[in-house]
Amino acid sequence: MATDFLVEAVGLVKEYGAGVRVVDDVSFAIRRGETLGLVGESGSGKSTVARMLLRLIEPTAGAVRYDGVDVLAAGTGAMRGMRKRMQIVFQDPFAALNPRMRVREILAEPFAIHREQGSGNREQLLTMLREVGLDGSALERFPHEFSGGQRQRINIARALALKPEFLVLDEPVSALDVSVGAQVVNLLRELQRTYGLTYLFISHSMPLVRYLCDRVAVMQRGRLVELGECEQVCDAPAHAYTQGLIAATPEMPQLGAESIQLKMDDLRL
Repeated sequence: MATDFLVEAVGLVKEYGAGVRVVDDVSFAIRRGETLGLVGESGSGKSTVARMLLRLIEPTAGAVRYDGVDVLAAGTGAMRGMRKRMQIVFQDPFAALNPRMRVREILAEPFAIHREQGSGNREQLLTMLREVGLDGSALERFPHEFSGGQRQRINIARALALKPEFLVLDEPVSALDVSVGAQVVNLLRELQRTYGLTYLFISHSMPLVRYLCDRVAVMQRGRLVELGECEQVCDAPAHAYTQGLIAATPEMPQLGAESIQLKMDDLRL
């Protein structure tokens, strides 16, 4: 049964080694069609939480629900179906692409993995490229022939191949130049509007989170220390750690909700 929340994390814990907790009792929910920003310094546990949501790693304790279904209890068949509905875009746009595969092979791979017969044909791949701002000449090229921004566009196209509802964006522009990163951010925003996507956007940039996200969750040393509407948290942070993150940015940009073009000088990654 459908719920107001597409993704729910309940009391997530992840321990490594001798009881060392890298994630400690983290709970939040993501509404359909919204973008939740997950922010914090490197090592705060953001990416670990994201991977537990997708069941790329198993939590030590806690629960994950996707569209009301217990993800951690799903068998192989059910999990295969869920994988089509939730995807991830990684931080490093080059490492995420197989350097020995041409772009047409990279984009067709999800269809082969999920045995989508009749899908992944040339016209479909061309459409996927156009949706992320690339032309058909990219199909026969290898990853090393593209810039970082173009590679990330290919990663986004691949993530959208199976028409998922939920994307984890794990610092997708932190490895890019500011102007290129801004273009990718605006692309993500447009794709969300077009397809009604739900995002978990991981970042350490409060200005970027303010621009893109509806709500924000702040993590420190594995724990969730603040959660709220993005404007409220950015304008009047309640936790000292959040205050420190914002203070580290000289100026928070004021961008209208309908703004499409991100002001390059305001984006500090």
